Amino acid sequence: MFEVDAPLSLATEFERIVRDGQLQAHYQLIADLFHGSIHGYESLIRGPRNSPLHLPASLFGTARRLGRLVELELACAKAGLHGFVQSGAQGKLLLNLSINTVLACWYQWGADLPRQLLDDSGLPSDRLVIELTEQDAADDVHGLLQARFCLREHGIGLALDDYGAGSTNLQLWVRLQPDLVKIDRHFFYGISSSASGQQLIRALMSVAQALGTPLLAEGIETAADLATVRELGMRYVQGWHLGLVEPQPQVELPEPVLALLRLDRSRRVQAESGTVGTLLIEAMAVQPEHHTNDDIDKMFQDFPDLHSVAVLDREHRPIGLINRHTFSEKYAMRYTRDLFGRDPCATFMSHRPVMLDVGTPIDRLAPVLASEDQRYLRDGFIMTREGRYAGLGTGESLVRAVTELRLETARYANPLTALPGNIPIKRQMQQLMAGSECFIACYGDLNHFKSFNDMYGYWRGDAVIQLCAEVIKRYCDIQQDFIGHVGGDDFVMLMRSGDWQARLEDMVAQFNQRAIDLYDEHDRGLGGIELQDRYGVTRFFPFVTLGVAALVVQPQRCQGVEPQAVAAAVAELKRRVKSERASLLVDDYAALANAK
Repeated sequence: MFEVDAPLSLATEFERIVRDGQLQAHYQLIADLFHGSIHGYESLIRGPRNSPLHLPASLFGTARRLGRLVELELACAKAGLHGFVQSGAQGKLLLNLSINTVLACWYQWGADLPRQLLDDSGLPSDRLVIELTEQDAADDVHGLLQARFCLREHGIGLALDDYGAGSTNLQLWVRLQPDLVKIDRHFFYGISSSASGQQLIRALMSVAQALGTPLLAEGIETAADLATVRELGMRYVQGWHLGLVEPQPQVELPEPVLALLRLDRSRRVQAESGTVGTLLIEAMAVQPEHHTNDDIDKMFQDFPDLHSVAVLDREHRPIGLINRHTFSEKYAMRYTRDLFGRDPCATFMSHRPVMLDVGTPIDRLAPVLASEDQRYLRDGFIMTREGRYAGLGTGESLVRAVTELRLETARYANPLTALPGNIPIKRQMQQLMAGSECFIACYGDLNHFKSFNDMYGYWRGDAVIQLCAEVIKRYCDIQQDFIGHVGGDDFVMLMRSGDWQARLEDMVAQFNQRAIDLYDEHDRGLGGIELQDRYGVTRFFPFVTLGVAALVVQPQRCQGVEPQAVAAAVAELKRRVKSERASLLVDDYAALANAK
């Protein structure tokens, strides 16, 4: 495109661009998927459009060859900073500086580093984040730590850029304690179809959680990849699918993010039906860094219906609960207000509040009501969503909801086994389909049950069905698995246990063994019963056995699929169990749907 004499011509061009202030700042939006908001923008620099140094690779490559990389980075930071302030955009500004540049500035400016970087721009220091970029390892980690502490004292944040691609390693992550780690785009390209890539991100998220560091997914280029990182629990995202690099910062979330958030809200409303989420009270929360005991006292005075206040850490995770009655009693004591009024609000909080995720099914909370710990009746409880504060619930509403659910379950329960019937089964299936967690839809029924019933009568036939229910309940995890009785000898299990297949295998084996004891001694000796069919022909029927069809369902791969379609698919798989005389058949719903 350009013909230049390389070193000399490019050096002259570089000198002109820096001297005349012709660096052009562009910005790329960073979205916060947890809060549905714009977190901030990364400043990215271009040279003049008609220059051979327009693209960053040429510009920074030339600076490196000329030994003027520090000078260029600081000029880029200044252009990005002032352009951002002039735009009036809100949120954080992320400026790229290499580790060596930060060290050079620290050696030169020392404690004046924050002021020099802000360059009289007028940007509040707590809105600036320095993005550390480096292809070479840091030679002076001690100096880097000193610079980091100095920046932190003034509210300036620090992020590690392109983690996993350059020289930034876990040791640097641990020692620097950054405010954000940006995972390189390489790990997210096509992640929607990469099981190994998703597993790797989960591992990195576990590390981040242990270190208390938020993560950002770079290079999100498709709707599928955006949806996948949201399902994985990534909070911050950045990439072309959210918007191009533009001279003016975007002031609204892009449509792809808004569409995802709308879908999230829709699925959440569906998923939280029949869960603790239906009891949620949207109530204000406080943080010890920003609220005193006097603030809590005023809050209770201003809001007479507020029964408690949740106390959160900086990541909006609950750490305690302040009960109105308990707080008011202590605050009314002599000298308490004078001694503790200006202290952080954590002084009188309960450090072990009852906390429930909004997705917790109400039918699993009966043990809470029956437990010796009855704090929820007095204090209420905190509701969380993905570990972060969502709202409050009252003990009264919880007791009422559990009681109503018990009455409703009894109303629709199968009278023989007391297991939930069709309506609760449908409701549970809808709830699981609206969520994001993989589950196993199982359909079990009995082989040769009719012959047993005809031979021994319905009274002993009921004993077989009750035995089946007993065995199923024994091998299902009541905390994770749902059991329903459609009627007759048909049972439904919606399982989320990690070892579901082993449970099903043991369930079948146990029932088949115990069912033999229900036969008369003579028939046990024969290995079954001899019975005339409807045509008067004597036939031999082996022992009753249990057959189970298990369908793996991943809701994120079934968007737009109705629950009845999954029910029909598992019923069809059950027919295969019958025809193939199998004890257990397992298949994947998505694979079956694609095959059709």
